[in-house]
Amino acid sequence: MKAIVYAYRGSLIENRHAVSLVVARPNGTLLAYAGEPGRVGYLRSTAKPFQALALFTTGAAERFSLSAEEIALATASHDGTPKHVEVAAGFLRKLGLGPAHLACGTHPPFSRAARQALKEAGQEPTPLHHNCSGKHAGMLAAALALGASPEGYERPEHPVQQEIRRILTALTGLEEIPHATDGCSVPTFALPLTRAARLMAQLAAPEAAPEAYREGLERVFQAMRQHPDLVAGEGALDTVLMQTLPGVVAKRGADGYYGLALRDTPHGPLGVALKVEDGQNAARAPVVVQLLEALGVKGADGEALAAFRQPVLKNHRGLEVGRLEAELSLAWV
Repeated sequence: MKAIVYAYRGSLIENRHAVSLVVARPNGTLLAYAGEPGRVGYLRSTAKPFQALALFTTGAAERFSLSAEEIALATASHDGTPKHVEVAAGFLRKLGLGPAHLACGTHPPFSRAARQALKEAGQEPTPLHHNCSGKHAGMLAAALALGASPEGYERPEHPVQQEIRRILTALTGLEEIPHATDGCSVPTFALPLTRAARLMAQLAAPEAAPEAYREGLERVFQAMRQHPDLVAGEGALDTVLMQTLPGVVAKRGADGYYGLALRDTPHGPLGVALKVEDGQNAARAPVVVQLLEALGVKGADGEALAAFRQPVLKNHRGLEVGRLEAELSLAWV
């Protein structure tokens, strides 16, 4: 069975983007797959909801009275809008820290409007504009709650990164989880798609997870559902899915990774993990929407997702030059 996204330029297919994906139940059994279900890949930012669990296992959420907005931002790959920056700055103030403590680096906001506003104001982006600033603020909070120095919190040997590794080990059942350095300098973890989908399914159904993580999973799920604009940004696939579909949490990751926690489907709670094999982020949307339709998620076939079903490709002048279309054939288990 296969999942392929075709990139048309004019009437001809210019590129083909193969996708591997897995749909799993909370106990880890597979419901469906396409491509290579055992494919091992780095979760990248799709791991953020689970990295944010350290806020609860360390007691940081209670110690710093973190709001649902701040918890949502800890899971975010945000667009760097003024609201994102404001919440990140407030998060750090609660910790008695500032932007200089963030080890994520700096990049221009993903939001075109935010980039333009900075340019017109004659300002440069700061670490607060980095899409991972909320995750890093969360890691700093967990470090302080552990009584560890915030210095070097991004390093694999730091107590907060060791705590995150323990969380992933408990939720996946894997003792050995390879890691490398992510774009924002913290460890990123590699899992088979089968285990990653189970991870997402436990976010949809926390009662299936070990007891120590259930409250955190539920609070993360609810925070993302309550503040989808903070998790990504206006018009982003993650945000639109959570705004328009019941019981859905969506989380993008770099290089073509994507995760879904589906609480309300005809098959019960489910988790999805997928990887576009050539890392093309734009190819995710049409296959995600078609998969949600195939799983019977209410509203997935509606007009709210029409722009993602066959995304239009434009050139630098804004002229329409092509489109993306997904072909999805699932193997049902």
